Amino acid sequence: MQRRALIRITLATLVASFAGLIHAQPYRNRVTAVDPTTSNPLPPPTYARDDGELHLLPVQGNVSLLAGSGGNITISAGDEDGILFVDAGSDQTADRVVAMVRPMSAKPIRFIINTSMDRDHTSGNAKIAAAGNEFTGGNVESEQQARIFAHESVLERMSRSKNIPFGSMPSDTYRNMLNLSHFFNGEGVQMIHVPHAHTDGDTIVYFRFSDVISAGDIFLTTGYPVIDLQNGGSMQGIIDGLNRILQLAVPYFRTEGGTLIIPGHGRVCDSTEVAYYRDMLTIIRDRVLDMIKKGMTLEQVKSARPTLDYDPRYGSSTGSWTTDMFVEAVYKSLKR
Repeated sequence: MQRRALIRITLATLVASFAGLIHAQPYRNRVTAVDPTTSNPLPPPTYARDDGELHLLPVQGNVSLLAGSGGNITISAGDEDGILFVDAGSDQTADRVVAMVRPMSAKPIRFIINTSMDRDHTSGNAKIAAAGNEFTGGNVESEQQARIFAHESVLERMSRSKNIPFGSMPSDTYRNMLNLSHFFNGEGVQMIHVPHAHTDGDTIVYFRFSDVISAGDIFLTTGYPVIDLQNGGSMQGIIDGLNRILQLAVPYFRTEGGTLIIPGHGRVCDSTEVAYYRDMLTIIRDRVLDMIKKGMTLEQVKSARPTLDYDPRYGSSTGSWTTDMFVEAVYKSLKR
């Protein structure tokens, strides 16, 4: 009897301690987004409607998401250092983007970081950069435009095109990883190259204090990833890139919350959804690899429908990137 009573007391103590741990420290040290005009906390992130309009949504810390201008635009804004863009969206909406972002800081647009060479992420570069300024020595504003960062492959490929204006091209490039030379709005900003993923010039951007990762097009919530074979993309590279994101991300509790991830297209996620996406692509990769080892042709692989159980969520038979195009890209990528 005494032993049973002791066990019951011990179990009750453990349960109470665990409950206290969960409820006594809700989102400890979590940063709250603040309205720059009133200094009041902003509401939690919501999800932008795909209605053709621009939507500016707080994410976490200094970071916001601007949706509706081609690819997602990640914004870091503060009165300490100004405004930083991750991707610039479409040229057609660039003026409206600048007007929407201006009130977020008393200081200018300083930097643009491109996650790839895709035009829905870079065609707004020229207008947005021209609307900004850089600082020279002594923290004095210069007459130069905002600096544009990207992986060196982005500049190489954009330079070969006759249709891309000079003002849209990166002014600064890097090879493997680059940190901004100083804190920006109170935090470190890291640019990390993901080789041969969506393209051969993909960058993920990590805002270390806000705890937000801008993933670019290696991660989408709107469909299967675009594997741009002509520009150096590969299926395995995308999986490796998703694993890199998961290495950086730290969940708040049981894989939920904590680090937030902004995809190239779609809604804000936590690491759980990145892991689901990674697992889905790994399963599809292994299925197609098995079919290739059996000597199946591309048409036979397409007929076998290796994505069947994921098509209701990610598949498409219309638009610029269909399920059929994805399967073909996976097949050709793995045959190399």
